[in-house]
Order: sequence, then structure tokens, then C-alpha cells
Amino acid sequence: MRLSLPINTLINLPRPLLQISSSRYRIPNRSLTVAFRTSSLLRVSGVSPALCCYWFSTTMTTIGEEDKQSIPSIELKENIDLTEKERMIFDRLLDTLRHCNLDTQLRVAGGWVRDKLLGKDSDDIDIAIDNMSGSDFLDKFKEYLSTRDEEVQGDTVIERNPDQSKHLETAKLRIYDQWIDFVNLRSEEYTENSRIPTMKFGTAKEDAFRRDLTINSLFYNINTGSVEDLTERGIDDLKSRRIVTPLPAKATFLDDPLRVLRAIRFGARFSFTLDEELKEAASSEEVRVALGEKISRERIGNEIDLMISGNGPVSAVTYLSDLKLLRVVFAFPSSAEPTPSEKCDSLCQSYLEAMWSLIQTPGLGEFSGEQRRLALYAALFLPFRKTVYKDNKGKSIPVVNHIFKFSMKRKTSDAETVMNIHRTTERFLSLIGSLQLKNDVQLDKLDWATDVLEHWKSISLNDPEVPGTSKIRVLTGILLRDIKDFWRVALLTSLLLYTVDGMNKDQEIERLDFQLDKTREIYLTIEETIRELGLDNIWDVKPLVNGREIMQIAELKGGSQIREWQQKLLTWQLAYPSGSAEECKDWMREMKAKRQRTE
Repeated sequence: MRLSLPINTLINLPRPLLQISSSRYRIPNRSLTVAFRTSSLLRVSGVSPALCCYWFSTTMTTIGEEDKQSIPSIELKENIDLTEKERMIFDRLLDTLRHCNLDTQLRVAGGWVRDKLLGKDSDDIDIAIDNMSGSDFLDKFKEYLSTRDEEVQGDTVIERNPDQSKHLETAKLRIYDQWIDFVNLRSEEYTENSRIPTMKFGTAKEDAFRRDLTINSLFYNINTGSVEDLTERGIDDLKSRRIVTPLPAKATFLDDPLRVLRAIRFGARFSFTLDEELKEAASSEEVRVALGEKISRERIGNEIDLMISGNGPVSAVTYLSDLKLLRVVFAFPSSAEPTPSEKCDSLCQSYLEAMWSLIQTPGLGEFSGEQRRLALYAALFLPFRKTVYKDNKGKSIPVVNHIFKFSMKRKTSDAETVMNIHRTTERFLSLIGSLQLKNDVQLDKLDWATDVLEHWKSISLNDPEVPGTSKIRVLTGILLRDIKDFWRVALLTSLLLYTVDGMNKDQEIERLDFQLDKTREIYLTIEETIRELGLDNIWDVKPLVNGREIMQIAELKGGSQIREWQQKLLTWQLAYPSGSAEECKDWMREMKAKRQRTE
């Protein structure tokens, strides 16, 4: 069940939907279309006559004629649609006010309101409270729920951490399988010598102006059932597809430098245009330094991950590059060798854009969200696949490992998967020609497969029944068992290198041609070959002979010889896809007898 509340529905209190200053829209040389109708009910006591209150129509724009031609406006929803769960939650919140006799205004802040107006569902419910802290209201809420014998599924309080620009305590509660955040409305005061603000309770308008972006400064007043645009431009900027800060951009970013990345993420996510003042502030040296020094690497990494996982990763990385922020967020160790050049930024963008185009191609295979995310990281960091640095023990470590583990504080498994994709990419390159032609040409000398090729020779020597494609099947099977279900990602990554292989290294990056149509064709050919060879999901195939049987037949007690036999038996199994366990054991006995005769 979905409930629909019109934006201009006023509940309980005669407050306006939106407060629009008439002087605010006196913009020279800009057209303005506002549809409204006045009503005596919209007058609010104490409001200056200069602040006109109108019923608001979503046909409103403040975009000049020159802008209209390049940036189409957005049609916003005329209703805030509440789900059944949201209705139940909001009812419980209002019941809490009545039960505890609280004179409190409750507002849903930010992203939820924005997304609802855009016609999108949102599970990001942040409640802003006007006269008490989030933790105090959380206690009242739990007290009321206990009277109804309703259980809270979890609650916690996250303390403020000003050193990492986390200025506000947040109380969290889970009810009806939905997490809700509770914070108080705030205002901030900065002393002359400190960038850490003194926090105090503020009005809804003060809080709105302290938010990161105007499109995130909207409130949905639960008490009145109305949307409030207290910066007087949140709706306007949402309709005209603009990313703007409520206060001067530089001051906003220096207050909390993470807002730079949030501005980029939302710009990329919605395909909105970044305000010129915002871009100038974001690329300033002062803001770049503050982002690198003031914000924790976990928070930076989380924003980058949201960009890469979103629907506009190419735009996001392009913004990062244009604003000179790539080297801030992907901080390299000083000992990186070879030292990444400035051209690498553009090359990273090019590889990312090519991968993004490929994985969205219909019919190119289904990629999970995790495969897509790590495929984009693998492409983004492809220029650094051979770049290393020295750790504290003097050991050479891939710089990609440093980016994930230290620059972004991501999971170790992310770093390992991307590095494995890069390793497999180099190996796949040596197999592309043979997989296209379905033969074993030019596979006698591969640095990464020396032992495997030796095993294959010992198996196939003087055996007329060995399949003609056994060598390519063995090498590809070994490769796929290592990379597992990320093999399609590794293949695409290798094809990015393959299609530009042999190009002049000094060629301008802007002219780099990934030949995506050719890449798609080669990919589909190789995918079909791998399927014909029966190698899809080869990593799930169990060995024909287990370790205990190896020890028994080879008369071993353990050690490295078992691993050597396991590699040989895997090679045999890949070379003879129809072979049985007994045939594999017979071959093993034969090999053991030959070795004994030789010795």
C-alpha cells in the first residue's frame, strides 16, 4: 500500500509549503515563470510583508533562456508518496509527541525529501529535531514504543568527532526493519583561530544553510505534512539540475571538506551541473589540503566507493581529475616506482570510460554489482598495475594495494581481487590469439606458465589421443581456476590493453582508441571458445584424485611433493576433460614407475 500526500497539503498548522522571498527572484536578464495562487491562510504571523508566501507549483523555473537550451529542467513530483512503512514510522513519531506532551517539530531532512520529489524511493530517513538532542528524543521514542509492546530492533548513539569533521552527535534506531537517524537542528559558530565549530541548537533555517548542498537542504515537516525550502532555492536548483552550496562554497568546504566529494558524487549521480563558484573552491589549494589532512581516509574511501558503485562513475572521476583531486583521494606513497606521470590521470579516465561502456553492453554477459564495481576499479588503476613501492621491510608492494588499504581504507579483499585481475590480465593477453583461433599457436614460451607447460609436455608426449586443444585448455583452465568468477572482468581488462597494444607510447592520450566494437567482438568470440572448451565454472570442478590418494599412490609422507603432484594431476585433468579418476590414477602410477626406473 502506498499513501500519497500532496506537497501543498497542510496538516494541523496553517504554514506555507514554501517560503519564497519576492526579492530573491529579481534577477536581471533572467526569465522567471512562477505559477501560484494566494490564500489568506498562508499568511504567517510575524513574517515580514517582503516575505511572500505562496502555494507552489512545480512548473516554476528561474533558468534563463540560454540555460534552457542546454539544461532541460526536471519535472518534480507533485506529491510526496509515503510507503506503508513510512506512514507507520511517522505516525509513531507523532504519537510520541502526544504521549510525552512534547512541543517539538520533527522534520525529515535532506536526501529523502530530494529523492521523493524526484519520484525515487529512499531508505535514508534522517529526523531533525528542533528543541532537544537526538539521543534525548530517542529515549522518548523508545519509552512510547514500550507502552505499545513494540520492540526496537537496535539503537545506538554515534558521538561527535570534530577532528574528523563529524560535528554532530547522531542517535540511531531500527524499527520495522528501517534505520532512522535522529539529530538536533544546529547552527555553528567558528572562532577566528579554529576550523572546529561550536555547536548549538539552531532554527530550521539556520540548519538548512549549514547543509552541504541546496538540493539536500529541503525538509519534510512531519507535523504539518509539508515540504520546506528554507534556503529559498533548493527546489529551484533541483529543477534546474544544479549543484550549489547554500553558503559560499569555499567556506562550506573548509567547514567540512568531505562536502567536496559529496558535491561531485551527487553531480555525477543525477547528471547535474556543478556551480562555477563551487568548482573554483573545490580546486583551490586550501580546500585540497584540508580534504587530505582533515578528513579520515575511511570517509574519503566511502565516498569514492559510492561514486564508483553509482550510475555516473565516469562523470565522477572526470570531476575529480578536472578539479585536481585525484592525487588527493588516491594518495600514492612517496616511494612509488615508476613515479606516476600527470598523463596517468587522463589515462585512468580513458580506461574507466571504456570499461563502463563495455560492461553496459547488452548481450555481453551479466555482471553482478560487485563484479561491476571491481571491474571499474581494475580499469581505473590499470595504468598503475606495474607500479610498486617499498614497505617498511623493503619489500616491493603493488601501489594498488596501498591505494585500497591506506588511501581509501577499503577491504583487503578488494585490493586482492583487483590485483589478481591485473595479474590475470597480463596472462590473458598471451592467450587471446589462441583463444580466438582455437588452436595452440605461440604458447610454447610463457613466463607465467613454465611449470604447467612442462607438465603438459610430459602428459602429451607420444600420446596420439591427446585433444588438439589440450594445451590452450590447460593454460586457460589454470587461469580461470585462479581468478574464478571474475574471469570475464579480467578478460575485458586484458582486451583494453590488447586493442591499444603496439600504439606509440608517446601518442596523445586523448586520441587513444580502444576500438570498443572490435573489443566486444573479440570478447564474445573468446567467451564462446571458453564455453566450448567446457571451462566455464571450471574452478568448481573437484580434483579427480585427492591428497590422501596422492600420498598413498606416490608413497609420500607430505611436503612440497604433494603440491607438485596436485599441479600435475590438475594439468592431466584439464588435458583430458573426459578422463576418469581411475585413468588419472593409472597415469600417476605409470609416471611414478618411470621415475623409479630412471632413478
